[in-house]
Amino acid sequence: MTRPLHSSLLQERRAVRTLTLPGLIRLITEIDDNGPISHRRGSLLGAFGDLTPGQLRRAIDTARDLGLVHADQQAPDRYRLTTSGEDLAEVYDTAARWARRHQFPSPTSDFVTRIQHTFQLQGSDPTSARSEQPRPQEALSEWLTAHPRLLHQAGACSSGTAEESGLAA
Repeated sequence: MTRPLHSSLLQERRAVRTLTLPGLIRLITEIDDNGPISHRRGSLLGAFGDLTPGQLRRAIDTARDLGLVHADQQAPDRYRLTTSGEDLAEVYDTAARWARRHQFPSPTSDFVTRIQHTFQLQGSDPTSARSEQPRPQEALSEWLTAHPRLLHQAGACSSGTAEESGLAA
């Protein structure tokens, strides 16, 4: 009985590791905040000048593999969020709002860092650092439950370089 629980916990941790890739967070939230990214030359790199080409490619590939982004080479709006991508953007927003309100992990943390650290609470004992499970953990659990296919796929997408998968500075 511990084996399925252990396996499911490992899957969840791999999914969280994938969902906290800085490039993926940036891609999903950029499209959510500003609409689809066009096919015009330079618009993709212009929107993500702070990401290396490798981070950006990995984010796009991961988002496509997980079904978070629809990419159409022929359409004027090349990258658009799918329904699950829109749902994930809302989970990211929930995590960032909670972290900002609680100054977690610090008062001056940026958006990506807030999400990464808040998601890292997933699966931890809620009584160890906090008396109640934060709302973002509930939102993330609900999202993972609603997208079980993504939970399994995220594990396959989670292997990457330290630069791509590390916590933001």
